[in-house]
Amino acid sequence: MTSPFLAGLAVAAAALAGRYGIQAWQSFKTRPATPIIRKFYEGGFQPTMTKREAALILGIREHATPDKVKEAHKKVMVANHPDAGGSHYLASKINEAKDIMLGKTKGSGSAF
Repeated sequence: MTSPFLAGLAVAAAALAGRYGIQAWQSFKTRPATPIIRKFYEGGFQPTMTKREAALILGIREHATPDKVKEAHKKVMVANHPDAGGSHYLASKINEAKDIMLGKTKGSGSAF
């Protein structure tokens, strides 16, 4: 007598679980797509540029190889060169970041 009751209870539980799964899947499919937002460094430049700030400007790690530093510098300068409508100030900061990452200067500050 209890065996058919337990079987019916198991079938009902499976049906409810299936129904819940289908509803969850339908709501998952109809949710709006969330855009992937890249978080950028917020804030201005420090008075004396650090290696961390230089790496953030160039978009590389602090311990990047010189080849990666030069490649990143070229990529950022193409987008921000003064001859192509970029800012002289940003170009000087990008050059300063490259020099700091390559160890050519102590971060004495830019010309501006």
